[in-house]
Amino acid sequence: MAPSLKYGLSAASLALSLGVASCSPDPNNPGVEYAPEMYESIPYEPLRQIAFNTVNSFGINQRTPAGGTVPRGKLAYFDHIPKDSVGIAERTLRNPYPYTKANIEEGQVLYSRYCLHCHGEQGNGQGPVGMKFKGVPNYSAGTYKTMNDGHIYHVIEWGRNRMMPHGSQVNPEERWKIAMYVHVLQLNNDPADLPKIVKVTAPLEINSATIGNASAMTSSTNQKAEGKANASTGSETPGQGTKGRNGSMN
Repeated sequence: MAPSLKYGLSAASLALSLGVASCSPDPNNPGVEYAPEMYESIPYEPLRQIAFNTVNSFGINQRTPAGGTVPRGKLAYFDHIPKDSVGIAERTLRNPYPYTKANIEEGQVLYSRYCLHCHGEQGNGQGPVGMKFKGVPNYSAGTYKTMNDGHIYHVIEWGRNRMMPHGSQVNPEERWKIAMYVHVLQLNNDPADLPKIVKVTAPLEINSATIGNASAMTSSTNQKAEGKANASTGSETPGQGTKGRNGSMN
């Protein structure tokens, strides 16, 4: 047999063998991959699983984070207040951002993106969705007129009644700024009232007289230790053990 014919038959046999081995009636079977190392990462990738991991627990690439760790950029994203404890949020949460014109206007933009469809442009519950399903509150009526920043922040994060939680769509800074703009609508359901709550002077002290006052600006200068993140201040009532202090980012 001529060498060329011999090699040709060998190559054909090899190709036929590979073709048969790589075919399967199972539509979920990818068959045999040629040189998979060229496009499949040899190091373990947490969000891609192509084979059983013999090193990590449960055979998966992704590992459970260590206890007490916080994802990068998520330091203030979660709080310890349960979703059904809006009263605690009213008493303990304080807005760390000043009531400046820029912050409130940003809150207005965010409100138009996430809230207007239900609560309406004027905060009277007459948005396109609110008019259809009814029962959306009017910010300038009854107890809704005195909701403070902590109450609004908590409801945005966890939802309430028929309102679904928006914590996954709106980050903490955006929640505080939406709360600022809600105070504008609490005055008279009129976005033109924005200048009335812009504060450029020292903030009002937060006490029993100013709780619920939509014009009271809160900032880091009047926050208690339990209401401040990264404040490096100790609690006045640390309890047992050493004096509690907030962590610091180094």
